[in-house]
Amino acid sequence: MFPRVFAVKPVGEYRLELTFTDGLRAEIDFRDDIVGRAGVFAPLEDLEFFRRVAAIPEAGTIGWPNHVDLCPDVLHSEWKADSVCGG
Repeated sequence: MFPRVFAVKPVGEYRLELTFTDGLRAEIDFRDDIVGRAGVFAPLEDLEFFRRVAAIPEAGTIGWPNHVDLCPDVLHSEWKADSVCGG
């Protein structure tokens, strides 16, 4: 099982800094995952709404007031993929 997210902080347009339970800190750009996706992701295009992200301790991930949350395993894997690719 991958480490879980225990803290999140908005750090720029569609960028979040995530802190995982293994001490890893990752800055991830969500622009391509949100902009133009529509559906449940449409409210997240509004940067003020996007910045309302919060850690969800029970699930070990992040989420927004419209009940959108993201898989913590994917978040950890995305960071590892970005770091390997130099992202």
